[in-house]
Amino acid sequence: MNGYNFTERVRKVLALAREEASGLHYEYVGTEHILLGVIREGGGTASAVITNFGVSGRELRSHVIELAKPATETRGRPAHDLPYTSRAKKSLELAMTEARGFNHNYVGTEHLLLGLLHEGKGLAAQALNDLGITLEPAREETLRVLVGAGGHLSPRRSSHVGREALAAYPQRLREVMADAYDIAAERGSVEVTPAHAMIALLEHGEGMANAALDRLKIDRTVVLFALNDLAPQAATAVSPDAVLNPSAQLASALAAMEASQRESHAAVPGTQHLLLGVLATCTEVAAVFEAIGLTYDIVRDEIRRGTG
Repeated sequence: MNGYNFTERVRKVLALAREEASGLHYEYVGTEHILLGVIREGGGTASAVITNFGVSGRELRSHVIELAKPATETRGRPAHDLPYTSRAKKSLELAMTEARGFNHNYVGTEHLLLGLLHEGKGLAAQALNDLGITLEPAREETLRVLVGAGGHLSPRRSSHVGREALAAYPQRLREVMADAYDIAAERGSVEVTPAHAMIALLEHGEGMANAALDRLKIDRTVVLFALNDLAPQAATAVSPDAVLNPSAQLASALAAMEASQRESHAAVPGTQHLLLGVLATCTEVAAVFEAIGLTYDIVRDEIRRGTG
């Protein structure tokens, strides 16, 4: 297992997978049966991720069985003796790879789900893809679920909410976040922090966040000076391509940004949601704004007035 321990929940999933394979009269455990085990167990992070894609366990189970189709013959081998297929074994190996990406020393149901998707060719991946659950978005959703639960994140896996994820944002927010990456590179950082994001937002000067701050008569010079202290300049810059990783703080802020978007019933996240997400989750940046009299509640209420 290369030092990676399966959680009790994953062990239960794998036992259920053997039961599912046996119940469907298969002589082996395939990726589809592991996925059926995940669905049947129903209580892990993987189930939360699936649900957050708007897919119910019942719907997914029905589609998996439709694709797999029960076998017509069996030699009656006991469930505990059923071997894994090569694709199922590969999925378990990739689950450990996914766990390493999150800097976890265990394999949970979330890593198991990502391993099934990462394998890419088995019936599990096909069923998940058919219902709109693909690898990169599933990684991002796993990150959001773990952040919401206070889970530990590593910079390596945080990169999946990095540059490649910006395409999902509207243009102005893409521009601000792309500028945040460039600012981090200029300052010699390989992580993008909330301070970098706020510097980029204020320097951008446009959008609903800046409009609200202008109405509140923000002193940009004072705020930018204080933010610069939170994002100090290193001795040398780094290549922009090396800046892949939002910090754990920024990952949390991005999750809060999307929560703020949903709360406001906006179709897409905007700069106002980014600002609120950072103020809600990053105490250092919030303190900079509070020093000039702008608390989260004041900024939020002004944003609401501007959209009302």
